[in-house]
Amino acid sequence: MPESKAGFSFEIVSNPESNSSARAGTIATPHGQIETPAFIPVGTKATVKSVMPETMKDLGAQALLANAYHLYLRPGADIVDEAGGLGAFMNWPGPTFTDSGGFQVMSLGAGFKKVLAMETDTVQSDDVIAENKTRLAHVDDDGVTFKSHLDGTMHRFTPEFSMQVQHQLGADIMFAFDELTTLMNTRDYQVTSLERTRLWALRCISEHQKLTEQRSHRPYQALFGVIQGAQYEDLRRKAASDLGAMDFDGYGIGGALDKHELGTIVSWVTQELPMTRPRHLLGIGEPEDLFVGVESGIDTFDCVSASRVARNAAVYNNSGRFNITNAKYRRSFEPLVAGCQCYTCTHYTQAYLHHLVHAKELIASTLLTIHNEFFIVGLVAKMRETLIAGTFQEFKTEFMGQYRRPGLTND
Repeated sequence: MPESKAGFSFEIVSNPESNSSARAGTIATPHGQIETPAFIPVGTKATVKSVMPETMKDLGAQALLANAYHLYLRPGADIVDEAGGLGAFMNWPGPTFTDSGGFQVMSLGAGFKKVLAMETDTVQSDDVIAENKTRLAHVDDDGVTFKSHLDGTMHRFTPEFSMQVQHQLGADIMFAFDELTTLMNTRDYQVTSLERTRLWALRCISEHQKLTEQRSHRPYQALFGVIQGAQYEDLRRKAASDLGAMDFDGYGIGGALDKHELGTIVSWVTQELPMTRPRHLLGIGEPEDLFVGVESGIDTFDCVSASRVARNAAVYNNSGRFNITNAKYRRSFEPLVAGCQCYTCTHYTQAYLHHLVHAKELIASTLLTIHNEFFIVGLVAKMRETLIAGTFQEFKTEFMGQYRRPGLTND
């Protein structure tokens, strides 16, 4: 039976395979179901860049994720609330997610990206800032003070305020406010940060419960806790155990990590979390990483990669990634990717798309994003199909046997 709360529930529908935590399930939300595993495309500012919401629905996306930090700054969470919530505001009929703003504290505050491979001679510190960057955020035990990257104005996020913003945004699934560290932070700082995130999680739950009662005219919003701990097994397991005992509807696995250790780190966490609640892997979207996540027990993923690389003319296919700007495509009148059934591949040629990119036409980003999102969404949907059929390992072996990791293109 599914574990449920006020219109939100999660049910596992597949039989577990031996030596694997992979599972297929169904998340029910007030705005529809999400059949898992599922890839959730990112529409940071209430839009997947260059693509209409209607098109995202047509290509198979079940839900979209937007960014609480960016929507708080512009147009303002109150405006989204007045519009009827995120889905109504962006004309998206299905489920929606919002993150808490915690990632922006690290990425904008310290100038780093999420995934950081640390060299053996890297000096660890309690106060990390990227080279040639200016710190825009300052963390204390109560919350975060930060400078807007838009206009330089000062703002303050606390766990309570993050919940208030996300309730106004009205997503079906939202995340507790957390501190995202870097791999360059010392272990002592990771320990301190983890305790801070634990206490913030309790404050988020309390504020969430209060706001749910106050806003009973709105559909129930599920709250996911976020598991941190960098690459330390004891810290990851402790975080998962601590938050797993709290009254969360599901869990997000976040934090800076070396993707070579992804499966190991995610497995530490999923082994400690309740089996009956969904797990979301934040910011992961490359095909090889999606397989690792599913095998380790992840139900949903989000990542900007599919749309971001499309804007740089990179195209996913079963053999890896290639760049349509390559000269060999100038006179190729074949589909973008042979056999692909997306709108782009069934209507446009490699030569035309090559031309659009070189001519810097805006529609190039639209057409390439449609294909890449279709590819990634469809790949994870196929994982679900094979999990239910009991053929997931065969599918993984076949796919990875021909897929070349990014950086080793098939140009």
